[in-house]
Formats: sequence, C-alpha cells, structure tokens
Amino acid sequence: MTSTWVPGADATPYTVANLPYGIFSRPGEPARAGVRIGDHVLDLAPVLHDEVFATGSLNGFLARGRTAWRDTRRLLQRLLAADTREVSANRAALEPHLIPLRQVRLHLPVEIGDYVDFYCSLEHASNVGRMFRPGGEPLMPNWRHLPVGYHGRSGTVVVSGTPIVRPRGQRVEAPGGEPVLAPTAKLDIEAELGFVLGTPTRLGENAGDFAEHVFGVVLVNDWSARDIQAWEYVPLGPFLGKSFATSVSAWVTPLEALAEARVPGRAQDPEPLDYLRRSEPWGLDLTMEVALNGDVVSTPPYQEMYWTPDQMLAHLTVNGASVRTGDLYASGTVSGAEPSQRGSLLEITWNGTEPVKLSDGQSRGFLEDGDTVTITATAPGPGGTRIALGEVTGTILPNAR
Repeated sequence: MTSTWVPGADATPYTVANLPYGIFSRPGEPARAGVRIGDHVLDLAPVLHDEVFATGSLNGFLARGRTAWRDTRRLLQRLLAADTREVSANRAALEPHLIPLRQVRLHLPVEIGDYVDFYCSLEHASNVGRMFRPGGEPLMPNWRHLPVGYHGRSGTVVVSGTPIVRPRGQRVEAPGGEPVLAPTAKLDIEAELGFVLGTPTRLGENAGDFAEHVFGVVLVNDWSARDIQAWEYVPLGPFLGKSFATSVSAWVTPLEALAEARVPGRAQDPEPLDYLRRSEPWGLDLTMEVALNGDVVSTPPYQEMYWTPDQMLAHLTVNGASVRTGDLYASGTVSGAEPSQRGSLLEITWNGTEPVKLSDGQSRGFLEDGDTVTITATAPGPGGTRIALGEVTGTILPNAR
C-alpha cells in the first residue's frame, strides 16, 4: 500500500487508498469540495486548478463520468504519496491547502433530486413479517423476485450531525382505538448503505453498467416512526413515518476505493429474471456498527444482503425511469441472521418487547429525546488494511409543537 506524506494519515482508516469526497466550509467562507486524508481535508479547487470543486456540491464533478472520477483519484493519490520523486514539490504545493477537520463544517455532499429506499435484507424482511404477520408467511410473494422499494423525500435528506426533531403524526395508541395526532412513541433507526448516482440516464433508457453510473457510497440512517408507519402504510406503503428525516454521511466513498471489499452476491432462489441477473460481483464486505449513546448495540453485515446494488439500479430503471446526477438510493435496513446483527431497534427489541440494556443502566425499546445514534462501517483495503466510510450520526430533539 502506498504511504502518504500527510502527518498521521497512515495510522487512520483514511489513507490514500480511501480519499472520500465531501463538501466543507470554514467560518465566513463559501462551501467547497475536498477529499479527506487522515484528519485533514484537502481543498481541491486550488490544488487541481478546477472551479468545479469551488462550488457547494459535488454534482458538477460527478456529472463528468467514470473516466474523470478515475483520473482525478489517481492524480490525487500521486500528489499525496510519499514514495514518488516529486514528493517534496507536491508537499510544498499541497500543504497550504490541507485543513484540519476540527476547523471546518461539513455539508450535504450532493444535491439530491430523487431518493429511493429499498428493502433488500432477507433477514430484516423476514423479521418484520414474523412480527406483524405471526403464523403467516414472513415474505410477500414478490420479495424474492424483485428488490422492493419506495420513493422517499429527497428534501429531508440531511447531513450527518443534523439534529432530528421527533416527528408527530396520526397513530393509534391501542388496538382498535381511534387515531390521535401526537409525537411518535416508537422512533427508530435503520442502518443502511446508500449509493450516489453520477452519470445520468435518459427517460425511457435502462441503466447499463453499474459502475458507469454509481460514483460512490454513503452510510444512511433512515429514521422511522414505527407507530405512524403502522397506521398509515396500508395500502400504499411508507409515507409520513419515513419522510421526516434521512441522515447520510458527509463523505462519499468512491466505488474504486471498495475494490478489495467486492464479493459475490448472496445466492438467490428462484433465479431472477434476465435483467436482474448479476454479471459482476457487487456484493460488498462491509462491517457496520450501530451505537446508541456510545454503546454498540448491533453489528450488521452488509455482505449478507439478498439483493445487490447493481440489481437495485437495474430494477430502478427497468421501466424507463431516469436517474440524475446526485440521486440517491439506499439498501434498506441491513440485518444479519444473529440477534446481534439486526439493523433497527424494531428488530433488536422485537417491537419494544425486549428492551436493549445500555451501559449506564438504562434500557430502550425505541429512541428517547436526547439519544444519539451513530452508524460506522469499515471495509477491506489493500494489503490487509481497513478503510472507513464516513460515519452518520444524529441526536433526537423533542417535538415542541
């Protein structure tokens, strides 16, 4: 693995093998694009002499396509590497544009036109089915034939660190009771992986090669109000119980940085239709952690997902729906076979009936005001190393209305 001249960076999971992109600002200055190296952000516009990086969004860069993504990444790796002949000159040129992370504010990295959320974990879908359809078949008949999804609300996708106000809506407090308008009593999280679109498609066109369209990944927490969701979702599916907030990482990890994490997707039975058949290994070996008030309560394994991201994109566009630069789609809750691998409190506590115990002696069925949830993940890097995805975190605020 190539080392870097940036002090301390090789001892972090943000080495030159990673280099995630984000949008940052310093006090009194406009937002601009950078890459993370160690505990610093490199300001790209003055380093690469390219004004596309001087804007408050990565969309302009992402729209340039896969060749530009690859060439820019390789140039940055050469400029930051410690083992080149030009290292002294590169360091002198770049060091003035390295900014400690503690001095910057991070922003939403892309302008999101559309947001779609899928439901791709066999274990998550089965757990939910067993909870709400006891004695029946956990999966609906279509689940093994296509990646089920719903269209979310892009305007409420927020960057990691944004406080989350407890939503209110209609909910029924007792079986058979009348609905009331009240703050949710079952506020939940969903640990997910999101995919950021770079190259768009035209209306009526199907997406081709996954890696030609998807630039990179972000961690996602799709906050959910389970009691609001349970009352409203029949017959059209998720609405206000899901649309109040979705948190994403400030850093977008390029697909190219995940080369060592690629694994074959999970075996599927029955074999899907032709348009959903995999041509490349786009399963991803990611180790995720969900922490509630600092206590790790779950370690969901992403590589166990039934539907892979290339299949999600194929299904998203098979009807001719277009995708645009900056669009986001997410995997749905990541859950594994073990109780310790469930990616939502709904599953961890079995709808609140088996509260999780925290180290301070408290317990939780669902989230309370003041709680902080942080989702992190790492992936294999070159030479046995690990790279990190940008964390996604949020703290619950009370509903004051």
